[in-house]
Amino acid sequence: MNRHGGGDDLDDDFVPDDLVAFSDDDEGGHSADGDDVNALLSADEDSGETAEALRAQTAAAEKKRKRKAKDKERKAKKQRVAETTEPAETPSVAAQPPSLLVDYVSSMQAKTFSKMSGIELADIQIPDRDFNSGHDDMDGIEESRPAQTLYRQSSVLPTLRIRLAQRPKYNGAPTLLFVAGAALRVADATRVLKDKELRGEKGGDVAKLFAKHIKLEDHIAFLRRTKLSAAAGTPGRLGKLLERDALSTAALTHVIVDVSHRDGKQRNILDIPETRDELFRMVLGAPKVLQGLRQGKIQLVLL
Repeated sequence: MNRHGGGDDLDDDFVPDDLVAFSDDDEGGHSADGDDVNALLSADEDSGETAEALRAQTAAAEKKRKRKAKDKERKAKKQRVAETTEPAETPSVAAQPPSLLVDYVSSMQAKTFSKMSGIELADIQIPDRDFNSGHDDMDGIEESRPAQTLYRQSSVLPTLRIRLAQRPKYNGAPTLLFVAGAALRVADATRVLKDKELRGEKGGDVAKLFAKHIKLEDHIAFLRRTKLSAAAGTPGRLGKLLERDALSTAALTHVIVDVSHRDGKQRNILDIPETRDELFRMVLGAPKVLQGLRQGKIQLVLL
């Protein structure tokens, strides 16, 4: 009889070896412990990476904050420098007394007619008596104040205020020409001059005359059918309308030249060669206007 059977055949009195049993159990337990250690190590690594990311974010935020603070300080420094170095605003030439205005206007006129001799210039110069400064009484234009402050009662303009409130007799014949170097300035002046507190109920219309978006022929047609108290415009357009007799000087008593307004380069209407030449050649130099100035029928006011 063979005493060795199959692998599954055990003796009835077989007892497992404790050492072998424990060895098998240790092997399984060692695997579980290894997984736990690996998990802990992985968690430690993740925690380290998170902390590192937080430190990086904090450092980036701090760097951004410092950069903003530096930019703010740099802007504040520039502002302080600008405030300390910004020149004081130059007073308007219209604030000068009439005697100095005569010299100023004559020097500007000489620039326009640079090829004329002194004798020729004398023939077209505006007489001293016609110079007036309305700066102290007409600063409402600059600040767009109400019309009642535009022409305060003064020794210069009470007659003009009375005439603006009267009913015009002729079409296209204003009592006032307001000359400005820029279209926006013309629009501002027109808005103020149209105020009922200035013109009353009888005063005529106020013409807004500049070339932008409006054809010359349209202006001519408007003037020929409209009774005006005042006309505000740029020197180029006013000059062409005077040349075409669309603007009549029959009722003209005042010509106001806006010398207070300055462009982005701090130039007024007489500082800019184009507007200066148009003013002296086409408006103040228009035959009927110059004649009225020399005869004392028209008064020139620098605003």
